[in-house]
Amino acid sequence: MAPTMVAEWETQKGVIMAFPKASSDWAEYLDEAQTCVVAIGRAIAQHERLILITDDAASTAPHFAGLPNVAIVEMPYNDTWMRDCCVIATRDDERVIYNDFVFTGWGGKFAASDDDAISRRLFDAGYFDAPMITYTEILEGGALESDGAGTIMTTSSCLCNPNRNGGPTKATMEAYLAENLGASRVLWLDYGHLEGDDTDGHIDTLARFCSVDTIAYVGLPDESDSHYAAFVAMEQQLKSFRQANGAPYHLVALPFVAPMHYDDERLPATYANFLIVNGAVLVPTYGVPQDDEALHILQNIFINREVIGIDCAVLVRQHGSLHCMTMQLH
Repeated sequence: MAPTMVAEWETQKGVIMAFPKASSDWAEYLDEAQTCVVAIGRAIAQHERLILITDDAASTAPHFAGLPNVAIVEMPYNDTWMRDCCVIATRDDERVIYNDFVFTGWGGKFAASDDDAISRRLFDAGYFDAPMITYTEILEGGALESDGAGTIMTTSSCLCNPNRNGGPTKATMEAYLAENLGASRVLWLDYGHLEGDDTDGHIDTLARFCSVDTIAYVGLPDESDSHYAAFVAMEQQLKSFRQANGAPYHLVALPFVAPMHYDDERLPATYANFLIVNGAVLVPTYGVPQDDEALHILQNIFINREVIGIDCAVLVRQHGSLHCMTMQLH
């Protein structure tokens, strides 16, 4: 069996982020986006190292003054969604290995050549202290959830999409995940997709492993919501999932964020897009009534970690949120 994909709650060595820049889709509300990323980055740096990619280190550095845990790195990049273009960590008994897959802007939707090169450039510059394997297949971090013990949870809408790897079958992807990420089991979600999502249904917008036996997931919206039927089906499928020992999972529903719009477009806001770091969980909030409930629910799950809400309403204007902006190193 190949080294196994690491669970997010395992000890981390740092988190990679990228700073919103003027020559990107963030330009219209650049100050808001940068303020949000500074808040996330400073929260990370209280717990572990932050590796922050920017196009202008001199203007970015003052936002993180006084924080010794921050490395600011100038390099080319297209956008800020590090979850999907940076390395995925695996571990065997002796070492961590970083796995660098191809990133094509979610099936060729957006320019991505510089983002695809970020992991190689960071590795070559000495920012990774473990070996790295480079692949020719497309795979995105936000598409995979691992329990660290050989179970990977994912979505068929993304991994079997014709716009990635030619539209492989589930069986083909299961064999690939077993060979390269140590997956002894794959749990497939076939339902659930947030309007406005560019990723073809990444699992990290829908359902998340919180431990080997607990899954937090996006609960049901109002019955009048266009998402209702799909999320009923998703919930039923989650209830059918079993742990490796045959027991059902402990399922915890997160609130479905009330409809948010920008420029007449519904936004894919989700509380499932939280980030686990050493000693804390960073949770996106959206300035809506469900924020407090989501934080309370997650604090009850992660009883030994500080749960920190960070306003990410600006991020979903570009169809992602907090977890999408980050990738942890182990």
